[in-house]
Amino acid sequence: MRDNRYGALSSWVYNLDKPVGRSFGDLEYYRDRLAQCHGPILEPAVGNGRIFVPLLQEGFQIEGFDASEEMLNYCLDECRGRNLPVDLTLQSFEKFSYDKSFAAIIIPAGSFQLITDEIAAAAVLKRFYDHLAPGGRLIIDLDPVGSILAPPGPIRSWTTEDGDVLTLTDNRVETNYLAQTTLSHNRYELWHKGALIKTELELFKLRWWGIYEFRLALQVAGFMNVQVSGNYQHARTPQSEDEIITFEAQRPIA
Repeated sequence: MRDNRYGALSSWVYNLDKPVGRSFGDLEYYRDRLAQCHGPILEPAVGNGRIFVPLLQEGFQIEGFDASEEMLNYCLDECRGRNLPVDLTLQSFEKFSYDKSFAAIIIPAGSFQLITDEIAAAAVLKRFYDHLAPGGRLIIDLDPVGSILAPPGPIRSWTTEDGDVLTLTDNRVETNYLAQTTLSHNRYELWHKGALIKTELELFKLRWWGIYEFRLALQVAGFMNVQVSGNYQHARTPQSEDEIITFEAQRPIA
């Protein structure tokens, strides 16, 4: 199950740190991989629309959902500010439902790892499969094990448009090697003229996956033609120093 929920301060920080259009190589990668996609595209966990909005602007037939109302509001505001017609809904990985099939489902930036229970993750993969048209593709990013197990960094800070300061302190409290999860207490603080005016504590949990483990999970869900790429270089075998690993799999045509 998902233990994480982006609240007001964490969503604000996310939007400041990863604004719409900021790319880590993923925007260009997904644009290229979807170029020949004929049919609707779904982005679960759409967040603030960092990837979603640029693709929508470029004419891709894409819609999305997120479990955080705060994050969805950022995405909606970005779309309205650009006069873009948008189809966004408040749904979760575990319960999302559509009365149509998609030509592709994309999950950039490791969002799938917010599902920390292995059984729930398998069920979500099957849900993706069921929502794809025959021949449809699932493209999904995972953070490598090393990046998830890396120790937390120093306190981070961002300055808002009004000159206030937002800070984030990441405190790792648990690493469960059997469940393949980490749990952090993320403390978000809003400061105004040196005074703390708001605090938000987020219990942030992630699950890591091995490459062969996740390939098998995709195959068990019914997918075929699983291809694994490192650092947004399509079909390039992942290397130990890679910062992201992308899986692409297909629902059989028949």
